[in-house]
Amino acid sequence: MGDVLAGIHATWEFGSDSVLIRFERGIRAPKLFQALRERRIPHEALESVTLSQGKRGTVVLHAVPRPGADPLMEAAAGQLKEACDPYRLVLPAEREMLAEYYADELRSSLVPHASKPADRHLVAAPGAPLNFKAYDARAAFDGRQVSFRWFWTGASSEKWKAGDQTFPIAALSGVEWRSPDVFDGHLRLLHREPEGSTGRSAGPADRDPASVVFGLGYGPVHESLPFAAAVLAAVRDGGGGPSIPHQTVPAPAGRRDPADIAERIRHLGDLHRAGLVTDDEFSAKKAELLAEL
Repeated sequence: MGDVLAGIHATWEFGSDSVLIRFERGIRAPKLFQALRERRIPHEALESVTLSQGKRGTVVLHAVPRPGADPLMEAAAGQLKEACDPYRLVLPAEREMLAEYYADELRSSLVPHASKPADRHLVAAPGAPLNFKAYDARAAFDGRQVSFRWFWTGASSEKWKAGDQTFPIAALSGVEWRSPDVFDGHLRLLHREPEGSTGRSAGPADRDPASVVFGLGYGPVHESLPFAAAVLAAVRDGGGGPSIPHQTVPAPAGRRDPADIAERIRHLGDLHRAGLVTDDEFSAKKAELLAEL
């Protein structure tokens, strides 16, 4: 192929073995698209291609990925809103014939048994390092391990007692992402269990030290979903060794990152100004944080 099809919020560049999707970064584009920037989708990662009528004089070219081919869509588990689906290209209705041509070209490029789940990820995951702020913690992933640093104002007593957490990728079996657009949105790390283990109940996300919970303005889709996808891809790529017991490793003691301390003090100040923290509590906790520098 080798041609370009420009739509609303994205442009698809058709190559001989893949489609390069470049997402628009304008103010009206979904924030997830802006965060993804661009993605190369191999033809072998696609299950099907459809063209349908859209809203307000548009048509929609939709490429459906094979199950297991894309860590982003695997982590999303069907929870993305239609407008945020990165495999949908919305076009003005006058481009319907052109869109149908490219849809036919893509269909002819699908591999045999395209409906079967992929045995590995075929689409690249977002690259580490990544981090985002949840309601009760700051989550960070450096490519080798995931860390949760609790916010004293948001984390449950169970999480505070457990301490800040670090999870090596080799200790994980997967990721559970529940969209922040729903009431109990969260990101939970799933532990690898030793052979013969019957597993364990993780309990509610707000009490599980292997989870961070979302809230209004905390852990938005465009930050938490790429994070979940990157961790999931690392688990699939590097988690194939022998089973090991789950361990949560407290964050190292000693001198803290000044940027992290500053962020915690800003968060504390927001709560103080909102009247959720008293003057005495604010002064005491601020002094405690400054002492960690």
